Amino acid sequence: MLRLLDLQKQLILTHLKAGDTAVDFTMGNGHDTEFLSKTVGEKGQVYAFDIQAAAVESTRENLKAALCPENYTLIHDSHHRVKEYVKGEIRAGMFNLGYLPGGDKSITTMRETTLPAIQAAVSMLGANSILSVAVYPGHEEGEAEGKLVCEYLSTLDRFRYSVAQIRIINSPTSPYFMAIETK
Repeated sequence: MLRLLDLQKQLILTHLKAGDTAVDFTMGNGHDTEFLSKTVGEKGQVYAFDIQAAAVESTRENLKAALCPENYTLIHDSHHRVKEYVKGEIRAGMFNLGYLPGGDKSITTMRETTLPAIQAAVSMLGANSILSVAVYPGHEEGEAEGKLVCEYLSTLDRFRYSVAQIRIINSPTSPYFMAIETK
């Protein structure tokens, strides 16, 4: 069975190398943060954002248990404030929109902050960089969020960015992701 999140990580690996800077815009339980931390290694830097204190603590524990290098900064704040914390260009960024797995489903990423966060992320991408945005259209906000993100990404200059949408077309409520690569 095709696992889209595995494909998402494979695309990230075509750009992200040891020593790079990456951002997990929706840290959740820290699985993407762990992946980014191990990929950039001791000389790299990872920033991870979440508005829920439980997500930050869960991620901190998971990163220590996974023996990740201490190359990460966990930020208890909204991802749309990324430029207040991260200076300069990033090589990769990951968004997993929706709610915290195993958490309160009433707390979810919202269009009002997701779009500004993605706009900021796109503006921070250096040359030969990538941003991935996983969307979960199985709930009302997720579907609306996905449409809004798609509309925005379709306006990006095709001479500077390549934007792809990867989804299982015979399962309309299944998660999908978009990949934005700089040229």
